[in-house]
Amino acid sequence: MAFVAKSRFFAAVATALLMTAGAAQAAASCGKTSAGFEAWVQDYKQEAAAQGIGSRGINALDGVKYSTKTINADRNMKSFKYTLDKFMQVRGAQTIISRGRAQKAQNAALFDRIEQRYGVPAGPIIAIWGMETGFGSFLGNQNTLSAVATLAYDCRRPDYFRPHLNAALKLIDNGTLAPNAVGAMHGEIGQTQFLPLNVLRYGADGDGNGRIDMVRSKADALASTANFLVGHGWQRGAGYQPGQANFGAIAGWNAASVYQQAIAIIGQKIDGE
Repeated sequence: MAFVAKSRFFAAVATALLMTAGAAQAAASCGKTSAGFEAWVQDYKQEAAAQGIGSRGINALDGVKYSTKTINADRNMKSFKYTLDKFMQVRGAQTIISRGRAQKAQNAALFDRIEQRYGVPAGPIIAIWGMETGFGSFLGNQNTLSAVATLAYDCRRPDYFRPHLNAALKLIDNGTLAPNAVGAMHGEIGQTQFLPLNVLRYGADGDGNGRIDMVRSKADALASTANFLVGHGWQRGAGYQPGQANFGAIAGWNAASVYQQAIAIIGQKIDGE
């Protein structure tokens, strides 16, 4: 009987391990085309529930569509191909500097509050604001949840984007993000284009109304940007040009070296240094 009991025990363990492996394989599945996306979304609902996401977030997945535009944008990120001079020209650096100085003057009290709170001067924040959305003039027109779900499903970087998908669902759960919200091609949100997980981690109430609105509140978006930089190692009072202490925090904003340098250069000129 002891032998039979042990056999049953080991059989049960083996079955449990196979089931666990099967679940892990299902969770890790991905696709390179739209085929299979809808089935993957339905399977992902179980993973979302296991992550503690509520019914509002899970139900929002019913509305997602595979975004070919997002995939095309992800395959053609030109920032990694440009020289610094070309990037500055394409981004309209001189216009951002000119308009950025005006924004700094018009919102002097806001930027003073942000610097007092986070230790981040106006220049790099304004540079990011101008480069990302033209100071809030264009926030994107892509369905945010569809963009993030597509990239979470796509085989290129699923491990990177699945936490962002979970974060987007949590933001829908808590009312910060509307299920039909629109933004940039990779699912970035608001006036300085935060990915969903970064909204959860670094979103800040800059206008003091008790909510975080990255779209309609420039104070929230700009305070959140400063908080992001602090979260990536920003040191109060230190410089932010290449080779200086705070350039590493700027590098956390974007992986393209030309983008990092542009933030530093534009920010310095806005700050009048």
